Amino acid sequence: MFYSLIGLALLVAVGDWWAVYTENRRAEYVFKPLVMVILIAAAVAMSAPDPDAARPLILAGLVASLVGDVFLMLKDKFVPGLAAFLVAHLFYALGFILMGIIGLPFIAGLLIAVIVFRRLGVRIVTGAAESNRSLGVPVAMYITAISVMFMFAIGTFRPAAMVGATLFCLSDSLIGWTRFVKDIPNGRVYIMVSYHLAQIAIVLSLLGTA
Repeated sequence: MFYSLIGLALLVAVGDWWAVYTENRRAEYVFKPLVMVILIAAAVAMSAPDPDAARPLILAGLVASLVGDVFLMLKDKFVPGLAAFLVAHLFYALGFILMGIIGLPFIAGLLIAVIVFRRLGVRIVTGAAESNRSLGVPVAMYITAISVMFMFAIGTFRPAAMVGATLFCLSDSLIGWTRFVKDIPNGRVYIMVSYHLAQIAIVLSLLGTA
């Protein structure tokens, strides 16, 4: 059941990517949240043991992500959507901590996060503040939260967790760049592809060996 739901989530995600590419908003409003609903079901249905007791926290992150998706589809709900995903990243970070953190990978994740924040995050925060002064602090807080999630994901040294966190950072970096710095052709397609693959990878990290 678990792998069937993962496959279904990927199939629906492809439908959402096509809807984004063709600018079919009606289809987007169905496919985008449906992907997360299926991933939540997959995490619940996972029959493999959860030796780390991380599943409730990953589930909470998935639910918060679903809430964030819904907010971001609504007009003028960017900040509530940002807040929902900030909460999701904190849940994911706690889940990764329970999976076990290895020192050297964690330090590598920390260094990468610091370098990326200095080179990319500062540009995005500055652009957000210039577009709307009230957005500077929320965007900075969000980037901090996803950086923390990334560090702990790398620290697990689990391939699925590391790939998921990296793709999540890529997706959100593209959102910040296209929204506050400079538009990218087909940027929304790249955002959704990396976002959905990130969420799928994070769910797969619950398998322990993934």
